[in-house]
Amino acid sequence: MSSHDLKDKTVIITGGAKNLGGLISRKFAEQGANLVIHYNSPETRKDAEETLKAVEQLGAHATLIQADLSNIENIETLFIKAKETFGDIDIAINTVGRVLKKPLIETTEQEFDSMNDINNKIAYFFIQSAGKHLNNGGKICSIVTSLLAAYTGLYSTYEGLKAPVEHYTRAASKEYGTRGISVTAVAPGPMDTPFFYGQEAPEAVAYHKSASALGGLTKIEDIEPLVRFLVTEGWWITGQTIFANGGYTTR
Repeated sequence: MSSHDLKDKTVIITGGAKNLGGLISRKFAEQGANLVIHYNSPETRKDAEETLKAVEQLGAHATLIQADLSNIENIETLFIKAKETFGDIDIAINTVGRVLKKPLIETTEQEFDSMNDINNKIAYFFIQSAGKHLNNGGKICSIVTSLLAAYTGLYSTYEGLKAPVEHYTRAASKEYGTRGISVTAVAPGPMDTPFFYGQEAPEAVAYHKSASALGGLTKIEDIEPLVRFLVTEGWWITGQTIFANGGYTTR
């Protein structure tokens, strides 16, 4: 068995109950990973329990942890509990994010602070805790957004507060590299999930579908194999943000 297989590896997945995180949980379970599935709030508990049941039916050892990660003590606790349950942590994947589509001049301080907590602060301290607790040879992957390469209005807080994660990824890859830890970010295009449709009017949905070179929205099934690759055989890719969006934006 290669050291870059998923079998018997312990994986923390934030936002692991549904959408992309839920698919990652299921696919990694198929590969024999142990899973620490984080979900944010009691409202997500039903999805989390369904995901837990699904991964256990696939033979995975898994545990659920509910926590508001904007309190950064909860991020550290997440890693400590994972260690207590499974002994070691090999892979840390952060899928947490929130979109706000709103003109810059209408955005309130409260909205900015909330977007900063979810898209920026959590990402930073997740990478920090991963650096403290991951085994040598571990893998860290953060989900960002293809809007980082877009020239557009209305998403100032979303794209602006995801942008720092690229810099954290580079810095951490340098700092953790001597331990064989790879650190990457994946930037999907607009994903065909409820996360996307809650912000977009029908004409905007039509635009986003037409904007990609390959046509249509990004599907979670397009992103999960890339994340899986980066935290297994693709570990030699580090310090980079990979845009996966069917040609929606590029650099």
